[in-house]
Amino acid sequence: MTARTSQTRKRRVPLGAKGRMFGTMTLVGALSLGFAGTASAEVDAQSKQWYLAPMHAEEMWKTTTGKGIKVAVIDTGVNPDTPSLKGQVLKGFDATGVSGDEFDDYVGHGTTMAELIAGTGGGGGLKGLAPDAKIIPLRVADADWETKESLNPLDTVDAIRAAADSDAKIISMSFGNDFKLDQEIEAVKYAESKGKLFFAAVGNGGDKGNKPAYPAAYPEVVGVAATDRQGKASVYSQHGDFVDLAAPGDGIPTWCDSKFQGYCDSEGGTSQATAITSAAAALIWSAHPKWTANQVLNVLFDTAGRGGNWEKGTLSNYLGHGIIRPAVNILKGKGTPGDPDISPLTHEKTSGSIGSAAPSAPTSAEPEKDGQTDDAAVAGAGTEQNDNDQLVWILGGVAAVLVLGVATFALVRQRRAT
Repeated sequence: MTARTSQTRKRRVPLGAKGRMFGTMTLVGALSLGFAGTASAEVDAQSKQWYLAPMHAEEMWKTTTGKGIKVAVIDTGVNPDTPSLKGQVLKGFDATGVSGDEFDDYVGHGTTMAELIAGTGGGGGLKGLAPDAKIIPLRVADADWETKESLNPLDTVDAIRAAADSDAKIISMSFGNDFKLDQEIEAVKYAESKGKLFFAAVGNGGDKGNKPAYPAAYPEVVGVAATDRQGKASVYSQHGDFVDLAAPGDGIPTWCDSKFQGYCDSEGGTSQATAITSAAAALIWSAHPKWTANQVLNVLFDTAGRGGNWEKGTLSNYLGHGIIRPAVNILKGKGTPGDPDISPLTHEKTSGSIGSAAPSAPTSAEPEKDGQTDDAAVAGAGTEQNDNDQLVWILGGVAAVLVLGVATFALVRQRRAT
């Protein structure tokens, strides 16, 4: 097995900073659209977090805030000194092999992801969906560091293994390559064996080649796609049988750069969707601390928003099991955890599941009548449109149709709409 070469490294990028243009990142067609504008750090960035209200974040925070859950963020580093992250960032690991450490975010991408997960919203900064979760930063190199000869060629491998060995329950990775790496595959399997729930961005080249991105496309990793404000799959969001879930991604601001002087408007990306999904998992796991990673993921799948015409048991190449709706579980107790030791991704038995010694009793997924609305718990209503596997995300508290089976939802990858 050989280490990655300089040529292949050019294709590794943060999968969500669509507003940035630097270095060789434009080679994957994911980051070249430019900023829509800039805003001072004094501006309330939360005003552009359009998804918090329809996801019923305020209501969920009365029950669970992610307390007790640590999330390993594999990215460009995390600045622990932003107003929104003070007291939220723990010791992590720098896998790059260059100067600095995991607290030196060289572009601002990783800090944005951390804030979307666990930001307190201090100073008008981004508010995390799980504001009492804690962040363990693991720094890896992006394509802009291509010319640095001292880079660790297996930094993502080392970072994944470090995350697996940490006490984080969730791994969030808004980074990707368009090639497989044997050492990375083994690291991913190692993380699964340690009971981790691993989310990764599927990539922003959906309209430019649509090549599978790794680690999102590995069977043991939850691939996350992005949606717009209407709940439609984002044009840039990559699609295929590697998509497992979808979450809001469009129009969510990011830190402009490593100076951390202001947020920039962004067209969005699957990075943001991945961070938000990781936070949703943290909320559910905090509310059910005895559950395993498999059970948390089962519930995310079971409660995901799906259109009324979406055939049961069929997964979408654009949205996977559907759009995340953690409030359906947290506020209404819906969703079936299922077997604590069987992966809903591979359907195989896993070992080392955190909390598997004494799993809590399964929550029954009682069916609701077709057409029944539930504004208290549902993030938005979904209706499948045409053959593009897109859901409409109803904003402003409009209710959704929630259709759940009595038995465990058929978590299969074999059938997907195209």
